[in-house]
Amino acid sequence: MLPAAVQQFVLHWGEMGGQWGVNRSVAQIHALLYLSDRPLNAEEISDTLRIARSNTSNSLKELLGWKLIRRVPVMGERRDHYEAEVDLMQMLTRIAQGRKEREIDPAVAALRVCADEAKDDPRIGRVARERIEAMHGFVVTIDDWYQQMIAIPPNRLMLLIKMGKRVLSFLPGGRSKES
Repeated sequence: MLPAAVQQFVLHWGEMGGQWGVNRSVAQIHALLYLSDRPLNAEEISDTLRIARSNTSNSLKELLGWKLIRRVPVMGERRDHYEAEVDLMQMLTRIAQGRKEREIDPAVAALRVCADEAKDDPRIGRVARERIEAMHGFVVTIDDWYQQMIAIPPNRLMLLIKMGKRVLSFLPGGRSKES
């Protein structure tokens, strides 16, 4: 049985995963591996979380695909064992990259097609055309911002994150309004 704090973390991470569109079992397995002090095999994971072995197997494949976990050899063991990425910035980067590939990249491509088609279609009004272009421009800007942020060394990116709204003092107009 898991200690209470570990159990609560695993359950909460599973709930948060559901909010982010990630299967609860995937998120719970990730949480368990993240907190584990040793690599675990699929049977240990299934038994600990009380989930079906097939669900565990599929969830492990998904986590491997996101590069949030990896297979690791364990001396004297034939079964695959898994451990989680524990570097938080690496984890954040991999999640952001996966989401970008699954959500932002297709949106950029789809909106580009919509904008191109709208440009030459006389049935589409000026307002709709401008809004499609604005949405495309916004998504491209988000994509460009991501590319810039991912190129920042992790320690500098963390400093930027910790600065929060104080970064506004470096922009024209100077100061952020205190809330």
